[in-house]
Amino acid sequence: MTLALALDLGGTKVEAALVDDAGTIVAGSRHRAPTGAAAASDVSLLRSAIDTVVDGCRSHDRWAEVTAAGIGAAGPIDMTAGTISPINLPAARGFAIVEAVRAASGLSSVALRLDGTCIALAEAWLGAARGVRNAIVFVVSTGVGGGIVSDGRIVAGSSGNAGHLGQLVVADITDGAAASTVEQRASGPHIVAWARAQGWSGTTGEELAAAYRSGEDVAVAAVERSAQAIGVGLANAATLLDLDLAVVGGGFSFVADDYPERIAAAVRAASVNAYAARLRVVRAGLGGDAPLIGAAALVHRTDLV
Repeated sequence: MTLALALDLGGTKVEAALVDDAGTIVAGSRHRAPTGAAAASDVSLLRSAIDTVVDGCRSHDRWAEVTAAGIGAAGPIDMTAGTISPINLPAARGFAIVEAVRAASGLSSVALRLDGTCIALAEAWLGAARGVRNAIVFVVSTGVGGGIVSDGRIVAGSSGNAGHLGQLVVADITDGAAASTVEQRASGPHIVAWARAQGWSGTTGEELAAAYRSGEDVAVAAVERSAQAIGVGLANAATLLDLDLAVVGGGFSFVADDYPERIAAAVRAASVNAYAARLRVVRAGLGGDAPLIGAAALVHRTDLV
């Protein structure tokens, strides 16, 4: 059995683990280091965080079984150049992450994909999209990111950025106002800010979820606003790609028990064609393990890539 070094890099942390060819994260191999606000302005802190988590993995007694590394990173990325330019880490624009992981790990074979692509890979391999040939997998959290499975294979695009559901424009430009993206209308921080602007007194997504369960009008309207924006984005994606399934994950997706159903209703309302309106929306199956499992799939499941 071979192992992959899997890395997941986002705006707040970098995480690494060893993952076997059955998609199981090896016990005791998971390590995390913060990136956060400091790394947004100092790229050396990002490099140090990568070194820390890779060193943790190298200390595991099964490190000798590792053959290659897979990286899922917040985008935009440049798959060919091996670089990333995460929106939430401005100092990392053009950061050579493949080179950094090679230097830290000593591995020559290192693959890079968008974090949303890796989550889609994981769900297609072992999760809610297993056996589905045409699907979109996405997370709703601090941002909204996704990945696409088309005819049984992941769609990466020429630079590796395909599937960026959160950056689809879903609101018209009217009266000189700027266009709104799915992320700007649906992500956790944006929805909390919107609710506060309507007079709600809470400050977190968890508080918004509690207010929704209590039936507070503003909280219900906020959850519906998020689901509507995602539904419109998914209707566009389903129309373009003829998808069967949408898989939703991410922390903010648990703001309401009926969040997937609300999204599905928004898809039906926004779709012009019947084939797009039939898109099924289900919850993700792998939870917080998906980014690492998907990064490992870049090594273990090249048939999907």
